[in-house]
Amino acid sequence: MNRLPSLAFRAAVAAMLLCSGVSRMYAQAPAQTPAPPAAQDSAKPAAKAPEADENPFAPQPAPTLPPGMTGSDVNDPRFKLTPGLYDAGETSLGIKHLLLLKKPDAFQLGSADADDPKVQKTLSQLGIGGGMKIPKPLQLVIAQLAFANSDFAFQGNHLFQGNFYGVNIYDISNPASATLLTSLVCPGGQGDVSVYKNLLFMSVEMPNGRIDCGAQGFPPEPPPAAGHEKERRLPVAQKDRFRGVRIFDISDIKNPKQVAAVQTCRGSHTHTLVQDPNDKDNVYIYVSGTSFVRQVEELAGCSGEKPDKDPNTALFRIDVIKVPVAAPQDAKIVSSPRVFIDPRTGALNGLSNGGSHDKEEAKPADTDQCHDITVYSAIGLAAGACSGNGILLDIKDPVHPKRVDAVNDPNYSYWHSASFSNDGSKVVFTDEWGGGLGARCRPNDPNKWGADAIFHLNDDKLTFANYYKLPAAQGDTENCVAHNGSLVPVPGRDIEVQAWYQGGVSVMDFTDASKPFEIAYFDRGPIDPKMLVLGGEWSAYWYNGNIYGSEIARGLDIFELTPTKFLTQNEIDAAKAVRVETLNVQNQQKIEWPAQLVVAKAYVDQLERSQALPADRIAALRGAIHGAETSHMNKGKVAKLTAMAPSLEASASSAKTPADAKRLQALADILKHPSA
Repeated sequence: MNRLPSLAFRAAVAAMLLCSGVSRMYAQAPAQTPAPPAAQDSAKPAAKAPEADENPFAPQPAPTLPPGMTGSDVNDPRFKLTPGLYDAGETSLGIKHLLLLKKPDAFQLGSADADDPKVQKTLSQLGIGGGMKIPKPLQLVIAQLAFANSDFAFQGNHLFQGNFYGVNIYDISNPASATLLTSLVCPGGQGDVSVYKNLLFMSVEMPNGRIDCGAQGFPPEPPPAAGHEKERRLPVAQKDRFRGVRIFDISDIKNPKQVAAVQTCRGSHTHTLVQDPNDKDNVYIYVSGTSFVRQVEELAGCSGEKPDKDPNTALFRIDVIKVPVAAPQDAKIVSSPRVFIDPRTGALNGLSNGGSHDKEEAKPADTDQCHDITVYSAIGLAAGACSGNGILLDIKDPVHPKRVDAVNDPNYSYWHSASFSNDGSKVVFTDEWGGGLGARCRPNDPNKWGADAIFHLNDDKLTFANYYKLPAAQGDTENCVAHNGSLVPVPGRDIEVQAWYQGGVSVMDFTDASKPFEIAYFDRGPIDPKMLVLGGEWSAYWYNGNIYGSEIARGLDIFELTPTKFLTQNEIDAAKAVRVETLNVQNQQKIEWPAQLVVAKAYVDQLERSQALPADRIAALRGAIHGAETSHMNKGKVAKLTAMAPSLEASASSAKTPADAKRLQALADILKHPSA
């Protein structure tokens, strides 16, 4: 059995990774350490520091389930899939895998040998080296991360896939044969993207990012002085370093041009595009920084002190960038809202996680960062996944968001992302337990940890309903935890498709927030059977009829839903009837369904499934809809449909569930004025 790396060693690695900004997945905050598989669960005493060739990511024994907790299903076909990079075993339910487009060569490390000069060159470009004794497997993982795929944005027939090395832009006019249009090499991680008209925005957090997008990075940091090896050191200040949000003009889609680069004190781990319904001349960017605060010598005004030492600290805030659409070169930070403040005392550190199940986070800790913020301008609210808390923001004035509620949960380790239901009555928060580089879906990992938490939202207050976790167990070498997802626009239901790293893609129905359940999935076997290699789906989003997966190590996955007992073809077709011109998932749009008979058929299927109407009425509805369709909307046939609306409205008033009442009323509304 491989020996677990000592806490001292892991702390040293965390310090190196944190100051190098490689990823929050290794070091979420200054007080945390990276989490190789089972590292946070082990009760073993710290061993001596391992030699440089030992593998800190070899599988570790799964912990014992805590009392009262249950784990994941080992009988699921996803548990024992064969491993491989491009030839891993695959299984699915209700999802057809249309295409895997491998990452372009420029975005591949191109080696699995830690001694390869390419690996060492990449580490040097990341500023890692200087005599540090890093295990070779860890060197390889770090180097691979420099080319990891990240988040998506969509516009028209174009898909923008972020990467720690830049952005790839694809033509998805035919999803089954999508093609690469161009690659923009611009390292700096994390590379999260959003798009608005002719502007592309990209997050930059790592200290190898340069203002000019240069791939050479900066010289490796000098080795620490004797006796100071464990100290966390900021990288040497560089006048050409960039950490913040880049803005590109994409008028020529094959030749993006950087037109602005807004520096921030903590860089930009993620960002959120915000539109003010009352301001057509500007867009706003909420910047979420989770990495270290750069020194004042590199960017004036930056301070990483605690609030009691410096009330102007760059901690405990987000930044708001105002971007004039007609003059993006004038983009600048216009506010830095203190969203964690205690309104009674004025203390900036007004929120705490209350303590977590993680041994190293058992004691309450102040929340000083947001990982991700999802805005829903149609209801004037945003949901912030903010490390130790889930928060609710009033964004009616987008420059000055104000916190209206906050929740925490001892079963949560790191609040990662959020989604609203379409009607704004629920919020789904994700927990990135293990930071993305941990096996967290093993049989003995509790299904309340590393899961979704679903909350009711009423009168600006969040109330917990239940958890949802990928039900299938995953192996010891598969990084797996809740990650990015989006709504699937099936009318009459709340459905979300979600990425789970090497847990694959899972589609969840949370119409009843107290009883969420899986309705479809896709999964591959582990990349490597002997060690945990970072991979799997970073994001899984629905866009105009298909599901797109950002596979960290492999490339771009494209899927389509297929009918099962949980989802009919009519429901899928109704979802496909919803089309949008642009999709930035963290800028959530209200879904509107056309008054088409395909949508009506989806409601009829749902009413049959829930037994909200007797069989004879279901048959009559289907017959009338079919008659109208096949007669090319003959007036007499349409009149028969219209005549059915009043009885449906009457049934809605006495429906057994709120969901069925809404379906009955929506069906009646379509039948009053149907279109083919």
